[in-house]
Amino acid sequence: MANESYDLIVIGGGINGAGIARDAVGRGLSVLLVEADDLASHTSSASTKLIHGGLRYLEQYEFKLVAKALAEREILLKAAPHIIWPMRFILPHQKHLRPAWMIRIGLFMYDHLGGRQTLAGSQGVKFADHAAGIPLKPEFTKGFAYSDAWVQDARLVVLNCMDAASRGARVMTRTRATAAVRHADGWQVMLETTDGATTEAHSRGLVNAAGPWAARFLDDIASQDHPYSLRLIKGSHIVVNQLFDHDYAYIFQQPDGRIVFAIPYEHDFTLIGTTDVEHEGEPDRIAIEEDEIRYLCDAANRYFEQPIGPDDVVWSYSGVRPLLDDREDNASEITRDYRIQLDLSGGAPLLNVFGGKLTTYRRLAEDAVDKLAPELGNREPAWTGKGHPLPGGENANPRELVESLQASHAFIPPRTADRWVFNYGTRVMKLLGEAQSLADLGEHFGADLYAAEVDYLRQHEWARTADDVLWRRSKLGLRLDESEKRRLADYLACPPPAAMQGET
Repeated sequence: MANESYDLIVIGGGINGAGIARDAVGRGLSVLLVEADDLASHTSSASTKLIHGGLRYLEQYEFKLVAKALAEREILLKAAPHIIWPMRFILPHQKHLRPAWMIRIGLFMYDHLGGRQTLAGSQGVKFADHAAGIPLKPEFTKGFAYSDAWVQDARLVVLNCMDAASRGARVMTRTRATAAVRHADGWQVMLETTDGATTEAHSRGLVNAAGPWAARFLDDIASQDHPYSLRLIKGSHIVVNQLFDHDYAYIFQQPDGRIVFAIPYEHDFTLIGTTDVEHEGEPDRIAIEEDEIRYLCDAANRYFEQPIGPDDVVWSYSGVRPLLDDREDNASEITRDYRIQLDLSGGAPLLNVFGGKLTTYRRLAEDAVDKLAPELGNREPAWTGKGHPLPGGENANPRELVESLQASHAFIPPRTADRWVFNYGTRVMKLLGEAQSLADLGEHFGADLYAAEVDYLRQHEWARTADDVLWRRSKLGLRLDESEKRRLADYLACPPPAAMQGET
């Protein structure tokens, strides 16, 4: 691709970069997206995996942010019903933490701020006659229920990149921008792949969506002054074996004023998170600390009858949120809203993205391209909020798709059919190809992972390593043992079949 030219180069393959690339190419701009690692390999795969308005932000008077996020929730539920679906949340009441009247007012606002259309409204709950009361300690007798949505976060990034690529964008993973030189009429960007190959690309505009590295990119790669600073806030989660056998999630108030979620996860597990801890180190050197594990265990133990401890944790993950530094002392109080800066002072356009949250990525992308596209001579209207589904989301009822898949391919176990549809949606038929039996799916790596799925992920979703497959494109890392993971890694280390080479 030496000396190829684009209208726009996007630096960063997290949710913001992916959303901007999709929006821009859909308006007719030529786009190159560059990601140093795998797509969603950092912050965007380390979320609590919710599409939500942020109920607790109402206490911080972030009404505009909450309304914006709730409006986006409706759009995203329709765009990707196979990876985003409604979830009902239970808030047990403790009157010494927040009075009932305050919670009722907050939930009323939450129901009405964002133009709720499809989700059920909030209501009071008596735990004596409700399934959500069974795992709770007996002192919790009542609470509240409200609606939000669950998302396969890393898959949301991948699907945005797939849609961008289908519209003509080029997506280069494991490719680092080593220098970006600004000229009056464009940018010259030097690139280096993980195998050491170097090249350069040119563009009329540049987007810095490097997330935790956004300030460093400006300082070290692009050599541009900027007025903003980021605070890196670490959020950690733990996964334990299933603590309750129903589909409700919980939102638990804590004595320090924070809230912690306990969410049904991958059928057999419970996800608990998150923490908010200032992070001073490198953005890619993140790991949960012992005191964070204890904090999350204690948070759950205040509410559940079944106690958990560090030895019960089967998996954990951590990531840093790059939040705008608003001089707030408490990490939990820092705004989750975003800031977009369009810099035209030094020549060719430069757009910087600071902050943001998963739920508002589409709106952020639209705002970013609204600012940048006219500077590139493009005045095409915004389009992503008008009912265009993400890849696989063309069928509005994934449950019907599961039933159809089982009827047409009876050899697929029900749980596998369910997982495939709620990961790939209508694209599941491309994964299956001509298979008429499990044997036709190729090598079996463990759990319900077969070579056909791995090859599909290599060919269409930029997966290259076992971690890409097991922790970002799926969560099958919870189910494969170490020998099975090594066998998958060996398979991926071999060149792909000839039919796959050169494809994405």
